[in-house]
Amino acid sequence: MPVPLHGRPALIISECQRGIVEPGMGGFSGLIAQVDERGIIARIADLAARFRAARLPVFHLTIAHRPDFADVQRNSMLAAMARKGGSLVTGSPAAEIMPQLAPATEDFIIERSSGLIGFHGTALDALLRRLHIGTVVITGVSTNVAVAGCTLAATDLGYHAIVAEDCIAAADPATHDIIVRDQLRMVARIASAADIAQALVTPGDY
Repeated sequence: MPVPLHGRPALIISECQRGIVEPGMGGFSGLIAQVDERGIIARIADLAARFRAARLPVFHLTIAHRPDFADVQRNSMLAAMARKGGSLVTGSPAAEIMPQLAPATEDFIIERSSGLIGFHGTALDALLRRLHIGTVVITGVSTNVAVAGCTLAATDLGYHAIVAEDCIAAADPATHDIIVRDQLRMVARIASAADIAQALVTPGDY
């Protein structure tokens, strides 16, 4: 069934980059396998097309490290792995967005060189407010880090958050299920891509 939208919605696509979710390039084999098994890339692509057709904004949140990793602090396992592996450097193939999700001309790309959450240290919040966004629909990876972090941040900033459950993935199904059931549903509405697509209205109604 359609989900209620509070104000103008925007689609957020988190970290769907070659060096994260593409087989043979990403460092987390479990995450890559779950992205493929759950079929989230094709589903996100379809949802993005529906948002564009309704003249609603699509945001790509990406990681693109400085070549010297100067601003990446070793204060988490992920940060330490990033510095050690030297991946997702700006301009590299690994930092590229997955071809199936190639941004359209009207899309917004929010790039950050460090940190775990796309709302922190970027222009994301300011742009959403300028575009009069009331609801953010969150997709991408990973369920337990960037997706969870963006959902919490969005809710804390006053947005209504919808997590497209069949458009996100974690490194294993159990982790995904626990985070969705015990954390995300407490701060956001959990919905399917089909329900979200059905809730989008015709262009111009926003």
